[in-house]
Parts: sequence; C-alpha cells; structure tokens
Amino acid sequence: MALKRMDNMGIVVEDLGATIDFFLELGLELEGRATIEGEWAGQVTGLGDQHVEIAMMRTPDGHSRLELSRFLRPAVVADHRNAPVNALGYLRAMFTVDDIDDTLERLRARDAQLVGDVVQYKDMYRLCYIRGPEGLLIGLAQELG
Repeated sequence: MALKRMDNMGIVVEDLGATIDFFLELGLELEGRATIEGEWAGQVTGLGDQHVEIAMMRTPDGHSRLELSRFLRPAVVADHRNAPVNALGYLRAMFTVDDIDDTLERLRARDAQLVGDVVQYKDMYRLCYIRGPEGLLIGLAQELG
C-alpha cells in the first residue's frame, strides 16, 4: 500500500481567532471550525478527556491544510513557539507567495516580524522567515523567473 498524501499539519495556539485572521491575510481559506471532544478523541490523541476548538485552513490550490487547535482541556504542557530555526522537532510551515514584499507588508500589519533578511537564492527564489501570531515561525518563498 502506498502513501496517498499529507492531509494536514497541526499547530496548537492560544488565540484561535487572531491566528485564523493571520492565515486568512496570508491567503489561506477557512474550511471550517469545530469543537472536538469525547472519548473517541481522547483515544486518538492519548490525552483522555479533552475539549479542543479547531479551525481547518486550506491553501488556495486545495492541496494543503493547517489544523489550528486551541486546547481547553487538558491544559497545554509545553511551549515551542519561540524556538530558534535549529531546534529539534517540527519547526515551521513554508508558503509560496506571488509577491514576498507585498505579503510582508500585509502581515506586518498583523504584527509579523521578519526573523533575518529577505534573501535571494540564485535566480530561483526570494526567501525569508517571519514570526507570526504567538511567535509561530513561518517561511515565505517567492519563485523567480
């Protein structure tokens, strides 16, 4: 049996509304919101009795999704939001944009901060990392040519 696709990437946040607004500004679409709770959910995650608000965000091409989660129960136990680029574990999501300068301008209005510089890699890409809502690390890439 072969792998079919990657369905989504999950990000745990404190302020679900502000994070949704940020990713809407980036260009993702809100696919839906829901509350997840019950015995079945705890069996999947191993967390037991849980209560989570989620929002599913979809890229415009429909191929990728982010699942944003706000845990009401149990309490969040670790915080990796401000980990540096060389930290172990899942680190960032990278998005391809049409115009990196315009995207940065729009996201700065939502408190995004440039991590380093916008750099050009050969004649192929302009790239940068930003810190978005709650310190989330986001990569932006603009294809050139």
